[in-house]
Amino acid sequence: MLEKDVEKILVAEVAKAGGRAYKWVSPGNAGVPDRIVILPGRTPVFMELKTDKGRLTALQESQLERLRKLGQQTCVVHGPRGLAEFFRACGLPEAENRVRKILAK
Repeated sequence: MLEKDVEKILVAEVAKAGGRAYKWVSPGNAGVPDRIVILPGRTPVFMELKTDKGRLTALQESQLERLRKLGQQTCVVHGPRGLAEFFRACGLPEAENRVRKILAK
C-alpha cells in the first residue's frame, strides 16, 4: 500500500473519531512530519507516515527529535498495521477494526 493510501485511511478514521489530521507543510523546514493528529480531549500527535518498509530520512529523524525535545508527542506509523496499532493505543477499537478489515482484503 502506498503512503498516500495510508494517509487517506488515517484522515478518514480520525474524522470518524471526531478529530482532525492536519497536513503539515512548513516552508523552510523540510522533513517535518506529514500530519498533526488531534483527537478530542487528547494531546496533538505529530505523525510521520511510511509504507510498511519505508524508512525515515536523517532530516525526518532530526525534525522528530526536535519536537520530542520540545515535549511534543510524535509517532512514526508504518503502513496500515501501524495505523491499527496507533488506533488501538488511542483506545479507538472501532477505527482499529476497520483498518484491520482493510488489511484482511
